[in-house]
Amino acid sequence: MQLLMALDFITMEGAKKILKEVADVIDLVEIGTPFIVQDGVRAVREVRAAYPQLKIMADLKIMDAGEHETRTALEAGANIVSVLGVADDATILSAVTAAKQAGQEILVDMIGVADLERRAEQVDKLGVNYICVHTAFDLQGTGKSPLDELLRVKKVVKSSKIAVAGGIKLSTIGALVEARPDIVIVGGAISGAFDHRKAAQDLKAVLVNAGGRK
Repeated sequence: MQLLMALDFITMEGAKKILKEVADVIDLVEIGTPFIVQDGVRAVREVRAAYPQLKIMADLKIMDAGEHETRTALEAGANIVSVLGVADDATILSAVTAAKQAGQEILVDMIGVADLERRAEQVDKLGVNYICVHTAFDLQGTGKSPLDELLRVKKVVKSSKIAVAGGIKLSTIGALVEARPDIVIVGGAISGAFDHRKAAQDLKAVLVNAGGRK
């Protein structure tokens, strides 16, 4: 299991400060949707220049123009680009084609998908690399957890790897890792912590320890 740190509500200066503290702890970094909306793919380009060793996800949440938008993010230095699960199959397939041609990857975010299992089965057959269950930011205050959706998707997905996101913190990550997702995406629990490095280390330790269990 890998730890992906999402940088969402942040400035470039703040992002670089946090990355300086945690780059050697995390496995991947996400340039989150609010960050990309604010700074554009320049944010991807600058993080790539500063941290060439890190695997970067551009959380574009593509809904249309899959090939064009995927290429834009990849040319800026992204390794993974996100597409929405509610997008048309044609959009997802065009994003997959662009990513494969560049030797990179596509993550499909299932946020807002009504028939989760059915759509996960469909998306799994489109050649995507990751399917992500995601509790929306606007729902996290209700106490909703991505665990139920994670378990449901794991039952039907055969080929793609599984990621999980949505308000994950140290007190909740343990239950999630029991379901063995491939990537755990954590945002505010690291970026909003007083000690960014310790927060990342504590979360990473849970994944490492869980990975060692038989």
